[in-house]
Amino acid sequence: MNRPQSVDLIVTDAMVYCFDDENTFLPDGAIAVAGSRIVDVGPTDEILKAYQSSTVLDGQHFLAMPGLVNTHNHTPLTITRGMIEDLSFAPIYTKSIPQGHLLSASETLALARLGMYELLKAGCTTVVDFYRHPKMLAQAADEMGMRAVITGRIHDVDLDELASRNWVHRNEIGDATLQETCDLIDAWHGKSDGRIRCDVGAHGTDTCTPGLLRRVRELAEKQGGNVHIHLAHAKGEVNYVHERDGISPACLVEEVGLLNERLIAAHCVFLDEEDRKRVGRAGIGVAHAPHQNAPAGNSAPIRDLIAEGAHVSLCTDSRSADMFEAMRLAGGSWRMKNGGYEPKAKTLLDWAIGNGARQLGMQNEIGRIAKGYKADIIFLDRLMPNLTPIVDGYGILAYSASAGNVDTVIIDGRIRLRDKRPVGFDAHSVVSEAQTVSEKLWARYGYNPVTRS
Repeated sequence: MNRPQSVDLIVTDAMVYCFDDENTFLPDGAIAVAGSRIVDVGPTDEILKAYQSSTVLDGQHFLAMPGLVNTHNHTPLTITRGMIEDLSFAPIYTKSIPQGHLLSASETLALARLGMYELLKAGCTTVVDFYRHPKMLAQAADEMGMRAVITGRIHDVDLDELASRNWVHRNEIGDATLQETCDLIDAWHGKSDGRIRCDVGAHGTDTCTPGLLRRVRELAEKQGGNVHIHLAHAKGEVNYVHERDGISPACLVEEVGLLNERLIAAHCVFLDEEDRKRVGRAGIGVAHAPHQNAPAGNSAPIRDLIAEGAHVSLCTDSRSADMFEAMRLAGGSWRMKNGGYEPKAKTLLDWAIGNGARQLGMQNEIGRIAKGYKADIIFLDRLMPNLTPIVDGYGILAYSASAGNVDTVIIDGRIRLRDKRPVGFDAHSVVSEAQTVSEKLWARYGYNPVTRS
């Protein structure tokens, strides 16, 4: 009789959503993990016969699913939460708020830690995060065990002028932000056994001149990975690019050589019919951001983009870390724009998990609970009333689950959240430090936070 194989962790008696090609559900499933990977998944009695571990996690009241993949985010923008929604669609174009280029490295780190903690609590195990001081974003992600794709924020527009809606470009700003990304890549790419990856991120077509975007393409060709950008996210962007370059933002991205399957473009709201065909033919990834679009009264033409050949994933764009909420906003905005009862629950879940993995080139590593895949797994508390009744499986996740249901999170084979409490860092310190930093920053702009007497 063969002795059971020793592994590092076994989760037993959970309802497991595998998200594999067969749409496997295991009502009494177990997962065996060794190192950073899943070595087996199956019925609990079979797994316990084949494997043994000193660490066994009782999943009797858990619903297990792959971790969520958030393809566009800016963690330091947690500072604008509750303050920007009634003022404008995007902080970078708004006066009298703490602008990113004015944050110090330590302030950025404090806010990035808060944002990463929120993502972890919400079941996002992989996130694309880019902003100023990108090394601080990488540090925050690493401290909390996140799988992260980090980029700098490349632009050559003068942000002090942009806050007043004046587009003034300066070569020295482009040089500095491009170098910041190069320094990030040198310091962090591939660190923590590959859990931290560095890509290239340009802010947008209106905040980068064509010459700078060509330099972005050259750096991306050297680096590999994806290029991340905001595309057609505002009417002001579209109008300015037409005025400056005589073409649309999508045409500009194509002209400089960035319009291809490696591009992940956030928003894509204000694309005309020809531009929808253009980006569709290129097979770009669209990071759909309903959290950002809906409050501004906008809705991206997702149905048309998919029909033309674009690939859609979901993101929260700093408004919230709750990807379950993003699924519902994405579905609702589609139906308000097009009518009918599409997309279905499974499609929304694919946008939030598998599609993001594919866009990031990680489809053979994450997005499934299957042998050989990374052990990036989240566990929802089935005793929460909003997760009952479970009948078809997918519908309850897409239309009723929330970030508040996430109890336990495993990333790269390590438990990072247990009983809704982080493992490996002090949550109270993270929250209190971010609050202190935010109060000071808003006070600089004449706001007296209600926390101060």
